Formats: sequence, C-alpha cells, structure tokens
Amino acid sequence: MNKLSRKCVPFTPFDGDLSKANIAIVSAAGVHRKDQDPFNIEDELGDLSYRLMDDEIRSEDLMVTHHHYDHADADEDINVVFPIDILRELIDEGFIGGLAKKHIGYMGYTMRLKDMYDETAPAIAKEIDRGSRAQAVILTGG
Repeated sequence: MNKLSRKCVPFTPFDGDLSKANIAIVSAAGVHRKDQDPFNIEDELGDLSYRLMDDEIRSEDLMVTHHHYDHADADEDINVVFPIDILRELIDEGFIGGLAKKHIGYMGYTMRLKDMYDETAPAIAKEIDRGSRAQAVILTGG
C-alpha cells in the first residue's frame, strides 16, 4: 500500500452553491499584467515570485512570461491558461456568483521545490484568503 505524501493536496469537493460563489484564478502558467514586471526566465532555478491581478483585469491586458512550455496558444487567447473571460460568461449565465477580488499568476517551473512549498505556496494562499472574497479557486498550469 502506498502512503499518501504529507505534501499531497487531496481533492476537496466544493459543497457550496456555485451560483453564489466568487471564484479566483491561480495560474502557474506565468500569467501577469502587461504593465507588471515579467517573470525572471533567466533564473535557472525558477522565479518564485507571483503577480496579483484584481477583478477588473481584462484579458487583453494579460501576457505570459514562461520558458518551460509552449505558450503560443495562451499568447493567442489567454483564457487557455487564465480563463477570466470564461468566468465572466459563467457569471452572465448565472452559473457562478462572481469574480474574487484577487487573482494570481506565477511561473510554476522551479528547481527550488522546498522554497515553493514552504514559502511561495503559503504566501499565495494567504493572498487569496486576505480580502479576495473567494469561495473557490481555479488552479491552472501551463
């Protein structure tokens, strides 16, 4: 029998009412606003910083800085990795309640897994917990 790693995050089913829930996006695809500093792709160990975006963010104001996956499709339509327009459509349809006040992009590639686990991931979780009003989070990768 395999032991479940203590670092494994088990699936947590959402038992709320999606039609009343605010949803946040947390993306490891290297998404950031065009007016924010890009992620440092020169750092061979990986950039552990993250970028905050608010609920007013528009898809045309976003871009990807990442060098460990082919993001040509995301460059053409950011919704592939950061489905902000899709969430707005789901709001219009009444499927979800709204957008959280904060969304986060980071570059998921790193060779510093301990730092990601001990520092960056908890910091991202705290950002979402503090003032985002999110009841659920969509996690995306690149």
